[in-house]
Amino acid sequence: MPTAQTLRLEIERTLENRFPAALTSMTRSIYEVAPTGVASVDAVLEGGLPVGAICEVTGPESSGRTSLTLAFLAGRTEAGQVCAWVDADDAFDPESAAASGVDLKQLLWVRCRNECGLARAKPWTRLDQALRATDLLLQAGGFAAIVLDLGNMEPQHAMRIPLATWFRFRQAADRTRCSLLVLGKTAYAQSSAAVVLESAPFQLESAGGSVWRGSRFEMRHGRQRSTSLPAGARKPPASTWFASSVWDGGRRA
Repeated sequence: MPTAQTLRLEIERTLENRFPAALTSMTRSIYEVAPTGVASVDAVLEGGLPVGAICEVTGPESSGRTSLTLAFLAGRTEAGQVCAWVDADDAFDPESAAASGVDLKQLLWVRCRNECGLARAKPWTRLDQALRATDLLLQAGGFAAIVLDLGNMEPQHAMRIPLATWFRFRQAADRTRCSLLVLGKTAYAQSSAAVVLESAPFQLESAGGSVWRGSRFEMRHGRQRSTSLPAGARKPPASTWFASSVWDGGRRA
């Protein structure tokens, strides 16, 4: 009785002329990435954040998720690319963004409010506005990066986002080659996210006395759908990175 290996060889010989790609291993694709502006994080991400995909940056308040996102947008806007920030809780600070190097002339700020023009609308009302705005921007195209800021949204509200919405966002991001960054306390996009980063505060650094110089954060690679690493290779460990305070940056300038 022929062995399994013998049968496989016979099948391959039969199919090799008619179907050359049959029963052959597929080579890994090279995925386009854009650097975050933080060298240690780029090393963990194998070059940067994926282009044309969803990336989630999760963590509690003051965990560095916003600082990392601003560093990424600084690089995109410095290159003359247009970006957008969809602010579900009206918490974005333009002055901090400018101090981080973001060119505000290249950034569209979408502020979610209720019908009366007040920022403190009901959570689901603001979330619905943020999702509709993100959908319109993704479908319109022309944005190198879009940030969906759900950082102040409680998980029980953001968990109500249908999986079909994330799947539509994923398809639109791939079609328009836009990097969609979702900021939140936890991950929401599930299988539609190409990369999930887990951010956490590490330590504060002072410039002497009671003067705060900046913060050091820890970034862990939670999940990545695609990777260029060969099978069986170990991923880089979690990285730490430093972000100076706005005051310290202005003083040094």
